[in-house]
Amino acid sequence: MTGFLLDHATIVTMNSQREIIPDGAIRILGDRIMEVASSHSVKAASGSPDEHRVDLNGKVIFPGLINTHNHMFQTLTKGLGDDRVLADWLRDMTFPAASYLDEETVYWAAVLACLEGIHSGTTTVLDYMYPHPRAGLSEPVIRAFLDTGVRGLFGRGMMDTGEQFGCDSRIQQDTDEALVDAERLLQKYGATGGKVNIWLAPAALWSNSEGMLNGLAELQRRYGARLSVHISETPFDRQSVEMLHGRNELKVLSDFGLLNNKLLMVHSVWLTDQDIELAASAGAAISHNPVSNMYLSSGVAPIPKARQRGIPVGLATDGPASNNSQDMVEVLKFAALLHKVHHLNPVALTAGQVLEMATIEGARAVGLEHEIGSLEVGKKADLFVFNPELSLKAVPMHNPVSTLVYSSSPQNIEMVMVDGKIVMENGQSVFMSETTAVSATRRVAEDLRRRAGITIKPAW
Repeated sequence: MTGFLLDHATIVTMNSQREIIPDGAIRILGDRIMEVASSHSVKAASGSPDEHRVDLNGKVIFPGLINTHNHMFQTLTKGLGDDRVLADWLRDMTFPAASYLDEETVYWAAVLACLEGIHSGTTTVLDYMYPHPRAGLSEPVIRAFLDTGVRGLFGRGMMDTGEQFGCDSRIQQDTDEALVDAERLLQKYGATGGKVNIWLAPAALWSNSEGMLNGLAELQRRYGARLSVHISETPFDRQSVEMLHGRNELKVLSDFGLLNNKLLMVHSVWLTDQDIELAASAGAAISHNPVSNMYLSSGVAPIPKARQRGIPVGLATDGPASNNSQDMVEVLKFAALLHKVHHLNPVALTAGQVLEMATIEGARAVGLEHEIGSLEVGKKADLFVFNPELSLKAVPMHNPVSTLVYSSSPQNIEMVMVDGKIVMENGQSVFMSETTAVSATRRVAEDLRRRAGITIKPAW
């Protein structure tokens, strides 16, 4: 069994004491962390020819970042939806693009998204794949997870109504057809354990019927599946749910048995104080997407208030069509700054709190806090190595957490490990040719744009 000794690094553990070890070492055997301590305490493996020692003097080891919400196919549509209100963004670009997806298109989009994420220290991605306009679009995403080495949470999208609210009928699916396919995926890959897990991902409560919600609740009971859904991204969401279901979002979730500790509410920008109390009591979590919320001018989510009530909050990029990147390092800085300026309070969200949301708190939000999110004995070896000397922006580094959040970029991320395997080294993917991925993605992106009839909006 292959092992590693990562030696003489500053280790930001994110354990319960938030311990930072100035001259530390991590011993890894297989996919697990065996030791985390000061370098002089971690002895060299005696008689273990398979252990690779890596001297990381002057560098920092962080737990891998957890991206709790994504739409990876949107990698192909970067820059095509700029400077539009949400309704126009959906109608003119996003829905048409989703309607023309095929297996090859979805695969290369997911590959590029995974690679870009890995470059920014992301080791776990929750991808909500839109409802399928044709069969066979789940496995290409899962194959991209495996081919790039990232830890994948695959959200099987659902949408069976909502035309009255502007949903494109081409990406709606028959209720039974969608539920049968979701069950097939759960049986094949499982809801827990393994490097790929299956989630249930209804698009929104206003785009899913009572029949669909009942079916999802039954799948959750039978398989223990977790569920991710867009909640209160804009006032439109709240109004549309009232029109379709006759009650507010949290009441709908509660009535169908979906307001529980397996629920991840995405965006949650317009939650009320009462909503927050209900979510906290139920043990639900939130995925915070600050860059996307700014890009689409959706508003500022009540994240400090939700965290004060004990709601686990993870961070996310959202899809590249409402972010234009998969850069989780960028998300860290934007998350902190957005809440500082919104609350006119420099400590509304601190660098340390933001890193918590991207690591151990994000792990709690997706139900994996016992496996990932911190560098501790027994946990999965998901981590990245940060080299401040790879960019002038990160020099000098007085505080590694502050430097990561406020003064860095993917350029500083030198190595990434998932499950004890190196997936990026010296700034290059180990599992996949980046040149091949870029070439293929350019080709399928232009082909998708032409087939979907998406025009490029003049910059001015």
